[in-house]
Amino acid sequence: MLLRWLMALLGRVGLFVLALCCCLALVYLLACKPTSKGSHQSLLWSGAASTKEGYLALLQEREDSHRHYINSLSKQIAQLKEALQERTQQLEDSLHKAKTKGILPQGLESLHKSSTQSDLKEFFRSQLKQAEVNSGVKLPSEYALIPFDTFTLQRVYQLETGLSRHPAERPVRKDHRDELLVTVETALHILNGPQPHTDITRGKRTYSPSDFIQGLTRTERDRGSVYELTFKGSGPQDFTQLVLFRPFGPIVKVTSKSVSTRSMIINIIVPLSKRADAFWQFIKNFREVCIHQDSRVHLTVVYFGRDQIEQVKAAMDQTTRETRFRGFTLIQLNEEFSRGRGLDVGARAWRRSHNVLLFFCDVDIHFTADFLTSCRLNAEPGKKVYYPVLFSQYNPSIIYSNHTLPPSLQQQMVIRRENGFWRDFGFGMTCQYRSDFINIGGFDRSIKGWGLEDVHLYRKYLHSKLMVIRAPSRGLFHLWHEKSCADELPQDKYKMCMQTKAMSEASHDQLGALLFKPQIEKHLNSQRHTNKRS
Repeated sequence: MLLRWLMALLGRVGLFVLALCCCLALVYLLACKPTSKGSHQSLLWSGAASTKEGYLALLQEREDSHRHYINSLSKQIAQLKEALQERTQQLEDSLHKAKTKGILPQGLESLHKSSTQSDLKEFFRSQLKQAEVNSGVKLPSEYALIPFDTFTLQRVYQLETGLSRHPAERPVRKDHRDELLVTVETALHILNGPQPHTDITRGKRTYSPSDFIQGLTRTERDRGSVYELTFKGSGPQDFTQLVLFRPFGPIVKVTSKSVSTRSMIINIIVPLSKRADAFWQFIKNFREVCIHQDSRVHLTVVYFGRDQIEQVKAAMDQTTRETRFRGFTLIQLNEEFSRGRGLDVGARAWRRSHNVLLFFCDVDIHFTADFLTSCRLNAEPGKKVYYPVLFSQYNPSIIYSNHTLPPSLQQQMVIRRENGFWRDFGFGMTCQYRSDFINIGGFDRSIKGWGLEDVHLYRKYLHSKLMVIRAPSRGLFHLWHEKSCADELPQDKYKMCMQTKAMSEASHDQLGALLFKPQIEKHLNSQRHTNKRS
């Protein structure tokens, strides 16, 4: 028993001595270990050696490390350049041998040349020449035209918006948003930077993002993207326009010019038959926008028949008395209504010496002063005609059926999915100079009644060398009105009329809700009964 106790005690003492020796050995190793670079740096930054010499030593060490890293990268770049030159030389030798033997495929002759900066510039110039930037190109039909997108700093107005189908949307795609913002920034850099050999005279004016009014952009898949940007000028009727082009590479400036709209008179031509109530509404909008805000307009009304013409005269006479505005012309035609005939007569009736900008309009159109500015800036004699895409209003009695009173007309002029749609199938509202209209041949006077005359004129411009600016307009609205399709219309025109009538009533969702209203109410009633029981 005693022996067993002594053996256990000796074992415990031996373990204690062994543990003590291990601890002493560990302490000795830690005390004698040399200081590493990392611990030296941590001591320096912690303040243990925060002397000037310590900081200089640390900076020198880091500089040596960066220099070593740079030298390593330089060697790698040199090796890659050498390998690239070797591969290029091999390719050129192979192409040269193939060309010598006559087996080089057609179209690859230029590959034996090394690409230079001049070749790249020449490629950009060729892309710019092919794109519809400086001049128009002949197109086979209205379906071949690529429409523009209209954008501001806050919104983008697109005819095709993908799954969202919102007529006015914020560019949710980050790449699209960044692209437009970078384009505006590039334009500001061009305007504010030194500009030798330029045709723009802007003095010492400094442009900012708040001077940006709106832009137009479109992309041709095989050429690049074009941007037409408009900025405020030195006065309320002066503007600065820039055209930029991105040929699948860096943005390049095409033109930069100042535009004054002070002397640009717009002759608004309205063909009319009856509809005196609608004309009173039109005159109200005309007084507010054209007389009080703009004043550089003339109104030509071509009236068919005699019924209700006295009311039209009364509206124009009252406007003259109350505003002292005398820019009215009333032409009466005692014949069957023809929109094309009326617009053609109104355009040719201008007898003043200078060329005039024409705006072909209907009596149920509501426009803003911003639209008149777009009309002046997007049409140019001998070069451009403007075909805006207007926003067509749905039937207010349907879209505001849950309101006790419908909102005012001004409150209804909001571009939203529930309020209306882009009338991209209509070409009746257009801004073009009288000289271009006459040179192109005007309207087809053989067309009677409703439809097709505007499409024929549109196709004439597409077949010419004039640029057709087709883009959504945020200041042009088509007011809803009851539409009747006459039985005497030919089958093709009657079908078009009925399609337009159906599209103008309400959205697909709203029409579906009306069609399935009994089923929806039945479902709601069953849900109420279920909730009461529970």
